[in-house]
Amino acid sequence: MTLSETGDAAAHGQNEDIGAFIVHHVQNSSEWNFFGYKIHLPHFEPFQIFGLNIDMSITNHVVMIWIAAVFLVLIFGLSFSRRRLVPRGFAAILEMLVLFIRDEVAIASLGERDGRRFTPILATFFFFILTCNLMGMIPLFTTPTANINVTAAMAIITFMTGQIMGIRNNGLVRHVKALVPSGVPVMLLPLMFIIEVMGLLAKHFALIVRLFANMIAGHIVFFAFLGLIMIFKSVWISPLSVGFGVFVDLLEILVSFIQAYVFTILSALFIGMSVHPEH
Repeated sequence: MTLSETGDAAAHGQNEDIGAFIVHHVQNSSEWNFFGYKIHLPHFEPFQIFGLNIDMSITNHVVMIWIAAVFLVLIFGLSFSRRRLVPRGFAAILEMLVLFIRDEVAIASLGERDGRRFTPILATFFFFILTCNLMGMIPLFTTPTANINVTAAMAIITFMTGQIMGIRNNGLVRHVKALVPSGVPVMLLPLMFIIEVMGLLAKHFALIVRLFANMIAGHIVFFAFLGLIMIFKSVWISPLSVGFGVFVDLLEILVSFIQAYVFTILSALFIGMSVHPEH
């Protein structure tokens, strides 16, 4: 083997190590690294329903979802345990965010009556997504919203809520008719119906990919900057690598809030399109 071939092989090995390093830190796992101790999570044999393999094993992201849910229940329960006319401290911040979701997202997209009805689910989306996004900033935890299965589940909830409430408010026939614009020639109705259904599915698919891609991309870029230290193996690159890593981390905090808001307002708009098709 020549010197150049040896160098190429070493570089290839380093690239594989960096790739494995990044994948290890962003992928789901069957164990949780708890302060250096690897906790092996329960594994169950998959079973089939209608030909689909269903795996109910507990993974790292499932644990993170449970922690996020318990955290939100506790933080709201403790903040509002004492009933006051004017909330104080952290309760005032939570109330401000809930009122913002109610007035600027729910009511603005669904109207006064339905906006108040859908505020609980939209506020739950916002706080849950925000909590899951920010959990990835803490070394002990990971980001569940960087898992496409998690974002898909929330998008399915949005889709089913819109369709069920649309049928409930307008009736099945009117709800289906509302999918196709009025004035379309009869011969084009089947084609337009298929196109509108595909468009409806595409909107919710965008919900899945947007949140997933934004959250996983931030982690990949962060660990890629840290990986530069492993590639160059120089103390001179360390300040630059860590500095860019810190910048990406701070940017991720902003992205966490933005993506929680974007998912919530788009969910409100999609539900509103089904509940009030005339608008």
